Amino acid sequence: MSKQLIHKVENHFKAEFNVEPLMVFSPGRINLIGEHTDYNNGFVFPAAIDKGIAMAIGKSDTDRSTIVSLDMGEHLVVDLKNLQRIEDNTWKNYVLGVVSEILKTEKEITNFNCAFAGNIPIGSGLSSSAALENSLAFACNQLFDLGLSKTELIHISQKAEHNYVGVNCGIMDQYASMFGKNSHAIFLDCKTLTSELVPVHLCDYEIILVNSNVKHALAESGYNDRYAVCQKIVKLLNKPSLREVSNEELNALKTKISQSEYNKGLYILQENERVVACKDALKENDIETVGQLLFESHAGQSKMYDISCIELDFLVDEAKKNDSVIGARMMGGGFGGCTINLVKKSSSNNFQSKISKTYKKKFNRDCSIYKVILNDGTRVIK
Repeated sequence: MSKQLIHKVENHFKAEFNVEPLMVFSPGRINLIGEHTDYNNGFVFPAAIDKGIAMAIGKSDTDRSTIVSLDMGEHLVVDLKNLQRIEDNTWKNYVLGVVSEILKTEKEITNFNCAFAGNIPIGSGLSSSAALENSLAFACNQLFDLGLSKTELIHISQKAEHNYVGVNCGIMDQYASMFGKNSHAIFLDCKTLTSELVPVHLCDYEIILVNSNVKHALAESGYNDRYAVCQKIVKLLNKPSLREVSNEELNALKTKISQSEYNKGLYILQENERVVACKDALKENDIETVGQLLFESHAGQSKMYDISCIELDFLVDEAKKNDSVIGARMMGGGFGGCTINLVKKSSSNNFQSKISKTYKKKFNRDCSIYKVILNDGTRVIK
């Protein structure tokens, strides 16, 4: 968590609104393994990280609420009695969605002012959107003493994304951002919303993210297309979700769905198994098995669920050739964003230098590299 970021947001808020703010920090997240399983009621294994969004908030004495994005250099002025979704794809819809969903709970909020900024790279798959949603939901809950639980708050964040942004996301991103714990990952059952905090001892290894710095046009439509395929399968089998589907039941559908649809269903079943295996391996401090599961997960994402791209495949292939890397895969919704790599600390600088050069040579584009540390979830910082 960057003190510089917090001071920047706090100082801007004081200068613009001339009051002392409540300060909240909401982290982004990584996902060790378990991609696209969340909206299928499956298992995921995310963790909050040390990058996120700092937000300053205070009550307003005017008849409007003003929200300032320092990163975008933009203001949003809101009439709480007349919320209107904005047609453009903009950060403003995340904010409007959260406010709208809070009002639907019939909890009373009055006008407020807030300012926020973050250090999560946009488009990296680290869930800057969930961090923004959670920061505002959590901040309003604190500011107006709404008495909502953290679980209620993450559902507000999720519904904001469904209803105002138009992405049928699962609950993982919001959950990890809200409930994260330092040096732990969260084994989350998305069906029951029960979770287990699992200590992450990487020993001689560290987590390095390599951002491809591409985001292909398929990103949002591709996400919703895959959601639709999963819904088609469960509808044909008369099941509530893919979580309740066995390999045998999926095989019985082969004549009724395309090979591509079958592969996507099978990927989800196999990925759930990998998440459980990863949890067990971490508990045994078996980092080599964790790494192998990451490689297997990427193969499924690329060849079966078809959410990778040539840049991500290249990054994983290059990581696999490197003796200092024991596991790598693409992370996030797909079609761009980051790979997550388990890299030997002693060789980390060499890995970073090498992959930067080979990526630049291949695509004539720079990748960005971040080391991340597992950290606590959404919280009041001042």
